[in-house]
Amino acid sequence: MLSVMSPRQRIYLSAVVALTALAAVLEYSGQADIAIFIVAGAALSGLAWLVSFSTEAIGERLSPGATGVLQATLGNLTELFVVMFALRAGEVTVAQTAVLGSLFANALLVLGFVLIAGAVHSADGVMRFHKRLPNDAATLLLMSVFIIVILGLSDSVGDRASKHEVAISVIGAICLLSLYAFWLWGYLRRPHEPDHADAEGHHSKVPLPLAFTLFGVAGAAAAFVSEWFVGALDTAVETLGISKAFTGLVIVAIAGNAVENVVGIALAAKGKADLAIAVVKNSVAQIAVFLFPALVLLSLPFSTPLTFVLSPVFAGALVLTALAVWQITGDGEASAFEGWALVLLFVVLATLAWFE
Repeated sequence: MLSVMSPRQRIYLSAVVALTALAAVLEYSGQADIAIFIVAGAALSGLAWLVSFSTEAIGERLSPGATGVLQATLGNLTELFVVMFALRAGEVTVAQTAVLGSLFANALLVLGFVLIAGAVHSADGVMRFHKRLPNDAATLLLMSVFIIVILGLSDSVGDRASKHEVAISVIGAICLLSLYAFWLWGYLRRPHEPDHADAEGHHSKVPLPLAFTLFGVAGAAAAFVSEWFVGALDTAVETLGISKAFTGLVIVAIAGNAVENVVGIALAAKGKADLAIAVVKNSVAQIAVFLFPALVLLSLPFSTPLTFVLSPVFAGALVLTALAVWQITGDGEASAFEGWALVLLFVVLATLAWFE
């Protein structure tokens, strides 16, 4: 059945299998944590590609809107496992920054490169797309930012509400999940015009049984590799001399969002502007109003549950990110320099995390 894959895809698959197997050998043979940390991180990136490949094959049988949602949802699978294992290990800083890093990486780094690719390959140097989804994603992001900022302010001033941050976070999580469900119902029912390349009849040759098998294997492997990655975290961070904030915000974010990097940029370069924007924007929206609140609720049994109370620096960065994304993509078009501006914002944020 693997014969339906292209030679390049089979090479990628072989690399993913090799990295995952090597991570398992290092883990169960008691090798140094630094080696496990590096190999497991690379394996997570490869597994993210495999999840993307299988979901794209499944999604091509669905509507464009449903495809974008499916790719964004399952593309965040690796981040979900990393955060859950980090919380179970008591690594709250890594868990919070991993979620934030995924959001920042998608909204700034990935979106920036997508806009650059789309603009460069456009005849007039301007990438154009439907503006409804970017505006919807910005609204959802701002709703999440609202809860984060008011909880952060309450915690900073130490008022009476600050003693109930877990309860407030739970109510906020339920509100965000209901908002996402309400938006998603309307989004999936909305007519979606296919990109020109899709309208020409390009469909995956990967049969559904193979796509579902690859997805199941990738998901199960991601769970194991995430646990090994988190288990090696403390020693690796100390050995490499990097902060846990940088690990979550940059390393985990880039490894886990390799899917959106590759898929989004490739789609933009092919002129599939709306589908490229849909993959990235759906991921931003899902992290803000689905993944983050879902993790808040799932972490309640742990000794230190995840809440929406963040460092004032990261809360401020979220506000500025939401405003920057809305300003740049809200009009349905963007040039290369605007995409580069988003990339540089992520570089500045990563530099800050390095010194945290």
